[in-house]
Amino acid sequence: MGVGGVILVFSLGRRRKAATVSACPFTSTPVPPPGGWAAPPHVHASPVADRREAESFVRQFHHEQPDAGDVERRVREVLAEIDRTGTYAHTPDELSFGARVAWRNAARCIGRLYWRSLVVRDLRDVTAADDIAAHCFEHLRLAGNGGRIRPVISVFAPDRPGRPAPRIVNDQLVRYAGHRTPEGRWIGDPRGAASTARARGLGWKRDEDPFQVLPLMVEERPGTLPEWYEVPEGSVMEVPLRHPDHVWFAELGLRWYAVPAISDMTLEIGGVHYPAAPFNGWYMGTEIGARNLADAERYDLLPVVADRLGLDRSSERTLWRDRALVELNVAVLHSFQLAGVTMADHHTESERFLRHIAQESRYGRPVPADWSWIVPPVSGSTTPVFHRYYDPVDTSLRPAFLAREQSREQ
Repeated sequence: MGVGGVILVFSLGRRRKAATVSACPFTSTPVPPPGGWAAPPHVHASPVADRREAESFVRQFHHEQPDAGDVERRVREVLAEIDRTGTYAHTPDELSFGARVAWRNAARCIGRLYWRSLVVRDLRDVTAADDIAAHCFEHLRLAGNGGRIRPVISVFAPDRPGRPAPRIVNDQLVRYAGHRTPEGRWIGDPRGAASTARARGLGWKRDEDPFQVLPLMVEERPGTLPEWYEVPEGSVMEVPLRHPDHVWFAELGLRWYAVPAISDMTLEIGGVHYPAAPFNGWYMGTEIGARNLADAERYDLLPVVADRLGLDRSSERTLWRDRALVELNVAVLHSFQLAGVTMADHHTESERFLRHIAQESRYGRPVPADWSWIVPPVSGSTTPVFHRYYDPVDTSLRPAFLAREQSREQ
């Protein structure tokens, strides 16, 4: 996992530096100061772990892992640690279980059939921005796995009472930059505009490449300026896009990255918040072909593809958008297969999701699902997930991945 003597080279600001990915001992548990826990100025207070959430999680863990030992003894240990320190430390097994169940509970994810296969990297001892960045780049290499994408989560230090943990600023470990020219034309991905502006404010230089990878930005201490790091060569696997029937498609110069690693959500397990816990699965083709490249507020490529196909765009009734959208998705699926990179199509993944529901029902567990996210954005009614209802979304279900703003409100 890149512990010990692995050397990763990356850029910090304008300086080149080498960072050794090393394991550090856990810091000692602090004693509450007189008057209780207080947050440093200008940052959000890190709450004391909720005793009920902690006990509920421990009992759930032992219920689903019957060989884990004496549940009552573990509950007593956890509650005593919360009373003494304001929080508690998960065992490695509890952390792995909690991260996997958080994926199982993700109501917007269609790929939950594989929740048990999530590779959990326990990096709770890592708090320095340099080391966090290096481990994130190692995450991308491990998850990329030469094209056979592995679901991976890297869990960094948790928030502690009065001691907020580091944050990753980027919403994904890999995201393309985007900026508007003085003439009003977009270059790159408009979704990356805010991160592009922030990185430029820190000293990063953009270029005119529409697929320029943004630097990774890490706040070692929330409320301070983040450090930024160029993503090193070899960490980002990208797939050039081409079409099986149209040679001209390659002339568009399109590409997309292989590992979609979400990095701006908080992992909450048993009342403990892990604000830096980047995780990935693999892409479903429509995420790229029907949204990232096709949405008008993203790369807006449907008119370009339609014109190259010779479609009539004089009226919406010609369905030129639909026809261009299908061909764009054909190109994405074909290209990832040609490159040997894992990708699911929306028909197969829909069938797998129903298998997941069937498996979970045998254990008596509900499968909350957000219909608007589960049904794919292409040919939705031709997939089996379209024609049914789902268990209602339960926002109180834990463990969970939370939007960072939501986690601060808990």
